[in-house]
Amino acid sequence: MPSPFPGMDPYLEHPARWRGVHQRLITFAATLLNERLPPHYVADIDERLYVVEPDRTIYPDVVITQPGPEAATHPQSGGGAAVAIAADPSILVRAFPVEVREPFIKILPVGDERRVITSIEVLSPSNKTPGSQGRELYLAKQADVLDSGTHLLEVDLLRRGAHAVAVPLDALAARAVWDYVVSLHRAGEGRSFEVWTFTVRQRLPRVKVPLADDDPEVILDLQAAFDRCYDEGAYARRLDYRQDPAIPLRPDDAEWADHFLRERGLRP
Repeated sequence: MPSPFPGMDPYLEHPARWRGVHQRLITFAATLLNERLPPHYVADIDERLYVVEPDRTIYPDVVITQPGPEAATHPQSGGGAAVAIAADPSILVRAFPVEVREPFIKILPVGDERRVITSIEVLSPSNKTPGSQGRELYLAKQADVLDSGTHLLEVDLLRRGAHAVAVPLDALAARAVWDYVVSLHRAGEGRSFEVWTFTVRQRLPRVKVPLADDDPEVILDLQAAFDRCYDEGAYARRLDYRQDPAIPLRPDDAEWADHFLRERGLRP
């Protein structure tokens, strides 16, 4: 069953759900690309791995709590008979570093798979969190790719967080109101970018994926990949559309979404 929204489902932007969305979206995008790529190319999946401390992570379930040790009693003397006083019950908190894995797609030439033709990124909340290791690593890799012979396609389906795609935010200021952006930088074209901007009310775009030399680009249908992601993740039975999304919509979009969901019987 597809999402009730025409494009990106804002209920899936919550960090607690994003890891699953991210992994599925990358997987199905790679599948669609392999169906369209010429036989001498392959879309492969790689990942970045880093460790974050619990107080720096935006992901849930990184702190385990349990009842603390039984409180000891200590005699207190007030000049009369000693009275045993116990400490109030406590909770023992054990905080463990968390391994974060961020998948991305590499378009490789068959027979020379050390050469990356195109890198495709779907941004995660950590990439958009100022001061986080995930953002620092992402921006460092982005800078390396921009200075290389590899094309870079970045997909940002998150409304919350700092701007992270390579196209400067100021360059998008003249465009109409938008919620999401896809940025394409072609190797060797300096600071030139192709962009697709769209709102929560619009379909996810079909975007260009450039290849090497004179090989024609292929088209990646992001909406088709997202539809597979939504269906395979069984989100239709996991999301409660009676509530507002955790990442608030703009007031006019919230009003639109309320009417939209009521029309489809998902709100009373």
